[in-house]
Amino acid sequence: MIVSTVYASCLEKQDKVKALFAECKTPADLYDKIMELGKKLEPFPPESKTDHNRVKGCQSQMFLLSRFENGKVHFEADSDALISRGLAALLLMVYSDESPEAILKCPPTYLEDLGIATSLSPTRSNGLFSLHLQMKQEALRFLLQKNA
Repeated sequence: MIVSTVYASCLEKQDKVKALFAECKTPADLYDKIMELGKKLEPFPPESKTDHNRVKGCQSQMFLLSRFENGKVHFEADSDALISRGLAALLLMVYSDESPEAILKCPPTYLEDLGIATSLSPTRSNGLFSLHLQMKQEALRFLLQKNA
C-alpha cells in the first residue's frame, strides 16, 4: 500500500499509540490506560471553557481549542470526566500538530485496532466520534483560510 506523505506522520503516531497499549490484555486494562492518559493532559485554560469551544454530542462536558501555526493545527482538550479526558488524549496524540490535510485524510484506524470503539458505551463512543468530527471541522476551517 502506498501511503501519502501528507499523513505518514499521522500513521506513525497511531503506531506509537498502539504500542502504548501493547500490555493491555483486558477491557479493564484498556480503561486504566485511557484514564492514565487523561490524567496527563495539559491543563486547559479555564477561560476557554465556553459554549463556543464545547464539543456537542458528548455525554460529559468536553471542550476543544485549536490554533493554526506554521502550517500545523494544534489542539487542546478537556473534559469533566476522566475517561473522556483520556479519549481526548488519544485523539490529541495523533492529530495535534498535524497539517489540516493530514487530519482530514488520516482515519483513526488505531481506535479500531485497539478495540476502543467496541469497548465503549454508545454514549462514550458518540462523544469520541463528535470530538474527532469537530477536530476535522477545525482542520477544514484552517485549510480554507490558508487557501483563501
